[in-house]
Amino acid sequence: MKVLIVEDEPAIARRLERFTRELLGPSLVSIDRCARFDEAAHALSAATHDVVLLDLDLRGRDGYALLEGIPTGSISTIVVSAHPERAIEAFDWGVVDFVPKPFDLARLERAFQRLRERGSAARAIAVRKHGAIVLVPITEVHYVKGAGAYAELVLRDGRSELHATSLDALHRVLPPEFERTHRSYLVRISDVARVHVREGTRYDLELRTGERLPIGRSRYRTILARLRTTSG
Repeated sequence: MKVLIVEDEPAIARRLERFTRELLGPSLVSIDRCARFDEAAHALSAATHDVVLLDLDLRGRDGYALLEGIPTGSISTIVVSAHPERAIEAFDWGVVDFVPKPFDLARLERAFQRLRERGSAARAIAVRKHGAIVLVPITEVHYVKGAGAYAELVLRDGRSELHATSLDALHRVLPPEFERTHRSYLVRISDVARVHVREGTRYDLELRTGERLPIGRSRYRTILARLRTTSG
């Protein structure tokens, strides 16, 4: 495993490195450290690490912004931060765990355990509801509809949950089977039954449930290509 530590406090960076070496043992291939935002951005763009331990306050720069250019699933992220109020954002970015500072060896060990279990665990989206955080498994999401600055998760059982983030932000963390079919919709491509061409060069897709959703003109050929690939 190749690990990158992004932390601007030298003492904390050394502590993270010491704990990581102890916890991973022979499975640790390499470990690198970055203290500056631009240095970390360069290291992440090389796509040579498997895991990043990420601080969120990098001398005034937002650590989450480093994740914007990283394709979903290309690197696993464990946030280590003194700002627990930002933990719910971690789910939006698809991180493995949020470790609050100060931390000890046992807490970091739990984070690495979640990392090992992630392959078999159902990923979820965190939704704030009635003052609490509810985790909605991605397997239950039928499609997503844009609702201004928010996104409506339409679930397979007919319920819906309002998520306090944009459609673009959710698109970054949803698996590749979700396709942007319209400026206001993300659809699980395997749930599409057929495509309809309507008068006036307008297009709809029909889901297996019988629901019809619009297809943006610029997305029509992409949707057809994805469907051919899926059916083939």
